[in-house]
Amino acid sequence: MTAHIIDGKAFAASVRARVQQAASDFKKRQGKAAGLTVVLVGNDPASEIYVRLKVSDAREAGIDSRDIKLPATATQAEVLDVVRKLNDDASVHGVLVQFPVPAHIRQDAILDTLSPDKDVDGLTTLSAGRLTSGRAGLVSCTPQGCLMLIKSVRPKLDGLSAVVIGRSQLVGKPMSQLLLQENCTVTIAHSRSRDLAAIARSADILVAAVGRAEMVKGVWVKPGAIVIDVGMNRLDQPGGKPKLFGDVAFDEVKAHASAITPVPGGVGPMTRACLLRNTVLAAFAQAGMSPPAEL
Repeated sequence: MTAHIIDGKAFAASVRARVQQAASDFKKRQGKAAGLTVVLVGNDPASEIYVRLKVSDAREAGIDSRDIKLPATATQAEVLDVVRKLNDDASVHGVLVQFPVPAHIRQDAILDTLSPDKDVDGLTTLSAGRLTSGRAGLVSCTPQGCLMLIKSVRPKLDGLSAVVIGRSQLVGKPMSQLLLQENCTVTIAHSRSRDLAAIARSADILVAAVGRAEMVKGVWVKPGAIVIDVGMNRLDQPGGKPKLFGDVAFDEVKAHASAITPVPGGVGPMTRACLLRNTVLAAFAQAGMSPPAEL
């Protein structure tokens, strides 16, 4: 068996195209563009790159996007004041505070202050609660992108066994909820699960989100399974630049799976595309309008 390689970059491009059309439709009907503001506290080089890419992506999609940069010395009260002002700004439909923030600022305090209706990262407690209870709301971008990739190769997931390795608030827990909503039988596994390999082998859908390079081996995978690799592990190479590895041993696993995402070029592009999608969904919701069905 040779697995179908799921091209996340190509699929993300199709999502961006739909977002751009929806953003154009919103602007025509409302007389203003959907708005996204990204807040960066401090000058972490990686975070600066991520923010620049997110702002650029949004502008290309027809979203009015800007960034607010605060010094690393900004107090928690100052950061929360910025978030409150963005909550109250009707021209801003989506707000994203780039994490991590400096150690003296509590991430939970930011999420507790951020309006869940503008929470395009899907990280607030109310956003998580809406997902768990099956109510409409903004869903964390990475698991939403994973689900879209899974359904691109198998649209109907009813009755399938799904295993999510990883229990983070960002990926593992929301991923399990999304799969439950698709009528899968879901197991959440983690570092303390007994016989993790056997649990993984039970999966028709296997999502690896643990942050350990190539942990999932070929013998862990049920023949014909769909494998989604969320891992992004940069490891130093002898005499060369660091190389990016997923959580899945790709060359081994592709011999067992029916479909698999590569790293890079799999889940990563979908995370960025789903951020744009969430922003436009938030704009339509705040305007009291239904978004285009194809979005």
